[in-house]
Amino acid sequence: MFRIKAIYQEQFEFDAGIDRVREFFSELRNFVELMPNIESIKKDANGVIRWVVRADIPVVGALREGFLLEQTENEPDRIEWSPAKVEQKNYMRYAASFIEESATKTIVKMTQQVELRRQNAKDLHRLASLVGENKISTEMQKRVNEMIKTFLKRARTRIEGLK
Repeated sequence: MFRIKAIYQEQFEFDAGIDRVREFFSELRNFVELMPNIESIKKDANGVIRWVVRADIPVVGALREGFLLEQTENEPDRIEWSPAKVEQKNYMRYAASFIEESATKTIVKMTQQVELRRQNAKDLHRLASLVGENKISTEMQKRVNEMIKTFLKRARTRIEGLK
């Protein structure tokens, strides 16, 4: 099995109330608008959403993948989307936990995990076996970090600018 993995975890504080912050992170449209390389997020009639993500990986080139997710948690202090039961190759998990520090300060703990699984490297890309799992995972980790850091910077502007 050929596996490419990336994970992002961070805790950060927003100068806004928990309701505003939670509402922002619950709205999938914000990810499409503010996170680079997210081409689309669409929800079907069964509640399954499909994230289409594009990432440029050196040597391999552009990878464009779809991820099927189902909401597995929707509580006042936590949201989580996990791979849909039908997903076989592209796994993504997104979770955000919210801690109210005060009426105007909220801490968010965010995790995003991505894993691409293929029976053979060539099933991912014709050059993947030459580059290898570790190199592609390292490059994908860099892209995921860049995407989420840009998203969080833009999120801060949008959330805190709504006061």
